[in-house]
Amino acid sequence: MRFSRLLRPTLLALAAGAAFMQPAQAGLFEDDEARKAILELRTKIQANEDAAKQRAEQLSALVQEQLQPLRRSMLDLNSQLDALRAEVATLRGANERLARDLADTQRKLTDQSQSVDARLKPLEPQKVNLDGREFQVSPEERGQYDAAIGLVRRGDFVEAVSALNAFLKRYTASGYTDSVRFWLGNAQYGKRDYKDAIATFRAFIAGNPDHPRAAEALLALANCQIELKEVKAARRSLEDLIKAYPGTEAAQAGKERLATLK
Repeated sequence: MRFSRLLRPTLLALAAGAAFMQPAQAGLFEDDEARKAILELRTKIQANEDAAKQRAEQLSALVQEQLQPLRRSMLDLNSQLDALRAEVATLRGANERLARDLADTQRKLTDQSQSVDARLKPLEPQKVNLDGREFQVSPEERGQYDAAIGLVRRGDFVEAVSALNAFLKRYTASGYTDSVRFWLGNAQYGKRDYKDAIATFRAFIAGNPDHPRAAEALLALANCQIELKEVKAARRSLEDLIKAYPGTEAAQAGKERLATLK
């Protein structure tokens, strides 16, 4: 009994200690579970992160793999563009050279054309208006006519007769023919070849009675007859002049000349 009394406090203390230890062990257990849960969560998170990283790497590798042909295509396109730019630059340079060559050629053609025109112009027919008539003559024909008339005006009647006769032989259908005959008669008169002058003036008047110089030619014919002392013939010529071409200066001069004839 005494022993029992002695053990009671001890047993009570042990019971109290056991009662006290029960909640402490429960808390420790709960902490371990929490740590395990945290560790598991961390493990899952890490696994997810690793899986995501791996997936990202796989996607990146896949993208890189798919981009590689695109990069090559881009490089090829850039190379082609560079080649096209170089070709365009070459073509542009060629076009510029062609444009310059074309401009030079056109300028040369223009110069040559002007040079040819300048050489041909003296050979082209020229329009002439003489004694109320318009016709075309060659430059050489006109030059020979002007030279012959110049001899008449300078009073070089011998050379003038030769030049005018040569003109009539060379240019048988010239528009200058009537004028040449008129001035030939005057040159022959100046040379005192009155008979030749009379024949020339008669041919001129017969062929061109309406010519603006026909009255002058008839007066000149009468003067040739007067120089040859052919008074009757001169009188008839002057009367024909006054009758055929009244109102002209030649007719007025013919009247004055007729009044002096005896």
